[in-house]
Amino acid sequence: MTYSHDPDQRMMTGTLDQAERRPAPARMNPPFEIVAIASSAGGVHALTDVLQRLPRDLPVIVVCVQHLDPRHRSLMPEIMRRRAKLPVDQAEHGMEIEPGHVYLAPPDRHLLVNGDRTISLTQTELVNFVRPSADLMFESVAAAFGERAIAVVLTGAGKDGSMGVTAIKKRGGTVIVQDESSSEFFGMPSAAIKTGAVDFVLPLEEIPSVLATLIAGEARD
Repeated sequence: MTYSHDPDQRMMTGTLDQAERRPAPARMNPPFEIVAIASSAGGVHALTDVLQRLPRDLPVIVVCVQHLDPRHRSLMPEIMRRRAKLPVDQAEHGMEIEPGHVYLAPPDRHLLVNGDRTISLTQTELVNFVRPSADLMFESVAAAFGERAIAVVLTGAGKDGSMGVTAIKKRGGTVIVQDESSSEFFGMPSAAIKTGAVDFVLPLEEIPSVLATLIAGEARD
């Protein structure tokens, strides 16, 4: 994928004297408001790697679905808090979500993001044999945030997330997928790619920097 600079940056081209005489452009709001990340098999490592590389001043909401065994208490919040620079919370029903925070879906609960920036947790039927469902999370994020949403699909078996990334793309959002060589399991990323809705296919280590660049408004697909 290639990056193209935004219009404000293009206006700054020219001689040094011209640039010095022009007033600095006003800082615009981030082009994105939320990043939704989904992972499954192999995903605890991948998700940890992404979160620990995100800057502490990231001005967006981050919501995450990781498929976990519902028979055991999840230690993911504790693990992620030790690694991530951003505050990490396990999502609760009715919780208000804020930029600069990470929210993790609890085991055996679907996580939905509402238009009023709250979270709903449900125990409705399994979707693609899983709960929480990446598809339901992505679809709710697409409905609530439209073009200001980024979906990220990391390593995982199965095809959860493929319907959801289509919803993100139809609403004008951006989709990033982990590439095969860095994925422990390529089922979920592959299913997402086959939809034709994916903007970036990236090695795991490049995903955080591309997210930060997109959110800063410095690059678009």
